[in-house]
Amino acid sequence: MAEPTPRRNEPRLRPAPLIFEPAEAAADPEHFFQLESIEDPRALLSRATELTQAFRAAADRAVEFQAIAAAQLADPRRFDRLTTADIAERAEWTEDYAKRMVEFGRDLMRGSSEGRTTADPV
Repeated sequence: MAEPTPRRNEPRLRPAPLIFEPAEAAADPEHFFQLESIEDPRALLSRATELTQAFRAAADRAVEFQAIAAAQLADPRRFDRLTTADIAERAEWTEDYAKRMVEFGRDLMRGSSEGRTTADPV
């Protein structure tokens, strides 16, 4: 299972590096980060687990950036601010989720994300 997103004052764990694949390898549906070529089940489990943790960490980080962007777009001090309905439409979220993301982003920007254990604003 992925580690919870650390609080601002805690260092982030470094996930396994995601190695980008050549276009021709990525086009092959059977090819996935060379996992299909690992024959030892112990090594396969280890590398697959590293990739899973790396993808989860990347997804958590991306959600944080989405929330910050949503909060910035909804900032009432912006002359071009967007409503939560507009943000929801752009991000393909429900309006309720957009409202939560805006609040989560505001928390992150204030640095008051203590008490949150994941990047998920729900």
